[in-house]
Amino acid sequence: METATAYFLLKQFENLTPHELYAILQLRNEVFVVEQNCVFQDADNKDQSSLHLMYWKNNELVAYCRLVPPGIAYEEMSIGRVVSSPYHRKSGAGRHLIAEAIQLIHEQFGSKPIRIGAQCYLIKFYASFGFVEEGEIYLEDGIEHIEMVRY
Repeated sequence: METATAYFLLKQFENLTPHELYAILQLRNEVFVVEQNCVFQDADNKDQSSLHLMYWKNNELVAYCRLVPPGIAYEEMSIGRVVSSPYHRKSGAGRHLIAEAIQLIHEQFGSKPIRIGAQCYLIKFYASFGFVEEGEIYLEDGIEHIEMVRY
């Protein structure tokens, strides 16, 4: 039985290959636009300042997020555009991604708080990594969100 080759890649925007950038945009589009039926401007000019964390399995992008430096999305550093492939859900890919993202964002930007804008249905998921709810629920592109912080 052949085992899956799984690995993480962390890159600056300028260092993404065309293949990697296409895979990232395709996955974000598949989930955020098509699956969640949400028309929004995904290209928000934060990608250029962010680090891009990709989780690959057998040459397929199964999960992705961006590590956003302080002062870009929030005063604090942030993890954003967290997405996992519908075909790899319940496989642990999302948990592996967030654990790696927390470790790497601290390595890159220091041991400071991380603020995220979480979709409300994922509150328990993020809480399992030490994030706590802060503020009120708000609508973003028609989906309920809440800010969460990991101190």
